Amino acid sequence: QVQLVESGGGLVQAGGSLRLSCAASGSIFIINRMGWYRQTPGKQRELVAAITPGGTTNYADSVKGRFTISRDNAKNTVYLQMNGLKPEDTAVYYCNVNGRNRLSDPLDYWGQGTQVTVSS
Repeated sequence: QVQLVESGGGLVQAGGSLRLSCAASGSIFIINRMGWYRQTPGKQRELVAAITPGGTTNYADSVKGRFTISRDNAKNTVYLQMNGLKPEDTAVYYCNVNGRNRLSDPLDYWGQGTQVTVSS
C-alpha cells in the first residue's frame, strides 16, 4: 500500500507564490521519477515538471523560469515551488511517483490533487 499526500495549494493573486509538497509513504521502497501534473476541466492532465533520482529536471514550456521542482530522497518527498503565478496556472495539481519495492515492477502512484487558484 502506497499513499501520496499533497499539501500547499490555495488561492493566490497573480504574481504570487505557492509551494506544493508531496510525501510518499507505505510499501514503496525504490522511487524513480517524481513529478507534478495539472488538470483543468475538459482538458487532459499535463506534465508540469518532473525530476529523476539524480536531479535531472524537465518542465513544461509554460512554466520554465517560474517553477522549480526539487526532491528530498531521504524523506520521499517532492516539492514544486511556483513563483510568478498567472491565472492560467489555475488547475488541480497532482503529484506523481513512479516506484517499486525490491520484488515488484515499477508502478505509477498519484496524489489526491490540490487546487491552485490564481486570481487576476
